[in-house]
Amino acid sequence: MSDVGTSPGAVALEGGVSRDYLLHHRVCPTVITADGSLVVAVAPDALVPEALDDLGLAYRRSIVPELTPRDEVERLIARLTSGSDASLTVGHAEQDDEALIADVRDVANSAPVAAYVNFLVGEAVRAEASDIHLEATRTGLQVRFRLDGILLPAPAAPVGLETAILSRLKLMADLDIAERRRPQDGRIRVRLADRELDVRVSTVPTLHGESVVLRVLDRGGRPVGLEALGMPAAILDQARTLAKKPHGMVLVTGPTGSGKTTTLYAALRLRDAGAEKIITIEDPIEYQLPGITQVPVHTQAGVTFAAALRSILRQDPDVIMVGEMRDGETASLAVQAAMTGHLVFSTLHTNDALGAIPRLVDLGVPSYLVAATVDAVMAQRLLRRVCSNCVEPVDAAACEAHAAIPAALRAGPIVQGRGCAKCRQTGYSGRLGVFELIVLSDAMQDAVSRHASRADLRDLAESGGWHPLWDDAWAEVAAGLTTVEEVLRVVSA
Repeated sequence: MSDVGTSPGAVALEGGVSRDYLLHHRVCPTVITADGSLVVAVAPDALVPEALDDLGLAYRRSIVPELTPRDEVERLIARLTSGSDASLTVGHAEQDDEALIADVRDVANSAPVAAYVNFLVGEAVRAEASDIHLEATRTGLQVRFRLDGILLPAPAAPVGLETAILSRLKLMADLDIAERRRPQDGRIRVRLADRELDVRVSTVPTLHGESVVLRVLDRGGRPVGLEALGMPAAILDQARTLAKKPHGMVLVTGPTGSGKTTTLYAALRLRDAGAEKIITIEDPIEYQLPGITQVPVHTQAGVTFAAALRSILRQDPDVIMVGEMRDGETASLAVQAAMTGHLVFSTLHTNDALGAIPRLVDLGVPSYLVAATVDAVMAQRLLRRVCSNCVEPVDAAACEAHAAIPAALRAGPIVQGRGCAKCRQTGYSGRLGVFELIVLSDAMQDAVSRHASRADLRDLAESGGWHPLWDDAWAEVAAGLTTVEEVLRVVSA
């Protein structure tokens, strides 16, 4: 390794990099190579990659790390900071850190970085992506959109500006750009043409840098009605009746991203907001509902689901929507609300509708209270819809080997998407819902209070006309709206 100060490519401290900064991170710039790269001595226990990113921004050069014993790194730092170059920085660590942050801000606010970020968000909105993922990897920044529940490649970040792009997003979200060792959460308000977007920003440190995920919420969007969700006619009629009940509890279950909140919004639209006090607790608020009081969860400020629910019970509500029952306290308060004359809508993370019953018991709600308050449980999934622009028939005989596929489908026409520019070569465009609904009869409520087995509850549900998600999913395949592969990917048997 060439010593600092003895090579034609020797370096000096730049960009506000201080001796304390180098010692803290256990790195030291050593020499500028013939191709303009900056060689950085890196101790085995150095705090990388954030230090290398900072040095790259400060020196405006690509970084070549070189593993070096720690005592040698400290000797190089001492030599680098012992001369005139160090006179402006040694002993002024706080000022140096501020200068380095200011330099990062300048680069993050530069025209190329701002242009790319604006283009990326605009492209995500045009593609109707729900999330933007920016992940630091060993080879650079990987950028992807989540479209219809699947991650797909997005426009790549300009080479050399990867760290600046992440810093710009953190600045826009009012996050600490100097903090790269702990997760942070923020939000950005974006106006795009005539649309106002609420972008939730989440950062986490990873092996190669930070991972940033943007959740794109259209604040100008409007929730759809129940009839637009694609429910089977029998389930739709029951859902309308349940949404208009005076009291009790209606639950919607499914994994994250399965459309549970959209279904609850649709149910709330059937209530008379002018004559009733309707309050929601959400994390985050996805749509603004006119005439309805919406309370956002803010954990850092102490506004959890349980804390908010306890407070709004003193607000004289008629209808309450709890975005998610995550813990026993929230579940107990929701059951209490349902017992005292309120109608409560909420969600749970379970695989199917029957799973909601033991889940509530696991959260500490006595089974007799579950039986007394829960009126119905709906489970749902979202399946990708076949692209109408490139749909084509597929030989059903190819599916005969799979035992899960109903025999009726094997002989009938089924379709797939060939892939085209409109659907980004995926063969799918948009999504549709599949549903199952269990309305608890008197017999089921009695069985729940007696801790009946799942098999017994299933038999009672079937006798009441219940059909599993699987049936609705295959019906959508038979209608030519989705594919066999999509059903097998999303819906469990």
